[in-house]
Amino acid sequence: MKNIIKIILALFLFLCLLKMPYEYYTSVKVIAMFGFSILACYMYNEKRNIELIIYVCLALLFQPIFKVELTRLVWNIVDVIAGLGLIISIFINKEKKTNNSTTN
Repeated sequence: MKNIIKIILALFLFLCLLKMPYEYYTSVKVIAMFGFSILACYMYNEKRNIELIIYVCLALLFQPIFKVELTRLVWNIVDVIAGLGLIISIFINKEKKTNNSTTN
């Protein structure tokens, strides 16, 4: 389930690079806030504190209530970094699971 959330969030974030209606960006902020919050809960349960802190910070950055005013270029950079981080984390975690299962 975590990987599905990560892929969906990454897709939404990458689509922010295109020229979209303003409502799309607002929707992405809400979706990202909830998605990153869910991922933070998973990390809390798995006691993975560094990833927990990252996801909490991302949820706070994307929350739509107290808007963080950044230029479009900066938001695009944030979107790309967050999206790539989500995709990379899928492969890193998959590799860790594979290594753990072969050593047992």
